[in-house]
Amino acid sequence: MDGCFKKMDRSLLSSPFARTVLAWRLWQACLFQIMLAMTMTSHAQSRTMVYVSNAQSQTISVAELDLNTGFLTPLQTLDVKGAVMPLAVMPDAQFLFAALRSEPYAVASFAIDSQRGLLRHVGDFPLPDSMASIAVDRSGRVLFGASYGGHVVSVSRITPKGEVQVAHQTVPTPRHPHTLKASLDNRLAFATSLGGDAVLQFKLDADKQVLTPNNPSELTLPKGSGPRHLAFHPNGAWIFVLDELDAHVHTLQIDQLGGTLQIIASVSSLPQTFQGTPSAADIHITPDGRFLITSDRGSNTLASFRVDAANGRLSTVGHWPSEDQPRGFNIDPSGQYVIEVGQRSGMLRVHALLPDGQISPRGRWPVGSGPNWVEMVQLRP
Repeated sequence: MDGCFKKMDRSLLSSPFARTVLAWRLWQACLFQIMLAMTMTSHAQSRTMVYVSNAQSQTISVAELDLNTGFLTPLQTLDVKGAVMPLAVMPDAQFLFAALRSEPYAVASFAIDSQRGLLRHVGDFPLPDSMASIAVDRSGRVLFGASYGGHVVSVSRITPKGEVQVAHQTVPTPRHPHTLKASLDNRLAFATSLGGDAVLQFKLDADKQVLTPNNPSELTLPKGSGPRHLAFHPNGAWIFVLDELDAHVHTLQIDQLGGTLQIIASVSSLPQTFQGTPSAADIHITPDGRFLITSDRGSNTLASFRVDAANGRLSTVGHWPSEDQPRGFNIDPSGQYVIEVGQRSGMLRVHALLPDGQISPRGRWPVGSGPNWVEMVQLRP
């Protein structure tokens, strides 16, 4: 664009009339270049994609989130061959995996279009059991599974084409494991045992892609707590574990040498006025590590916590009404929005996450029947 202004300067050597005409034409040319550049920049901006699994309708909903408005645009609905529930995305956002919890137990693999975010079915691959959750390790080469009913966790290799190989390792666990995730440095892995009231501690050999129980092999939590899901702080120092049965959140310190855990603090995720039965469901932390969000199906609420940057302790920001039975939610990669789904309402709700940790609803959209899991990715131009 500097070139058109340089040309305009040279035109000043002409007669006054010619100077005026040329100046006008050059201004038009410059304006066109500016508008074209703005259009190209708009198209080149990153896109935030939302993926929702709908168990009863056996579909996956695909939508795009507008970060400026919080508005959601539905783009695609895919049929799958079973009760689709937990989802997992590759670290590079090339593939999305969806576990089918009806027989035959399998994981459906989808390639993510790098431009539009739409899904293309790669194939369905067998899993050793019905998985309550799945997760991809930090290298993108391994798919973890945790089988609530099978009382095992599993490890399966992922090919560069997004194919999931038959599990090469299954590890028996205490009753009802609910999730298994790798640490941020991919040296460790931790699983929750809802029935065993424990967090299981593993060493992860990223080269051989196998788990080895650490010593000790588990951290015991209060009896009857029922640890369900967990989230890692971005600094890699803490894990936050959400109990399903008592709806508490535990801050656990990771020993960076031994890879074992220690309880630092615990806090309830329920509103003080709630008198019913807790049923905590999901937990996520903002990308900057400043706020932690949880959902509870007993009180139908979302809770927001401020994270102390010095020690990982949580202080409650507040509680807000959610959809009916908020089994799953997530925070977008920019940290501006919380998107949750109501397993009974069949609706998706977008909330703005304000700078002080408050949550403000922005809108609701219908998805499939029995929505239960939300994943989000940011597609870079």
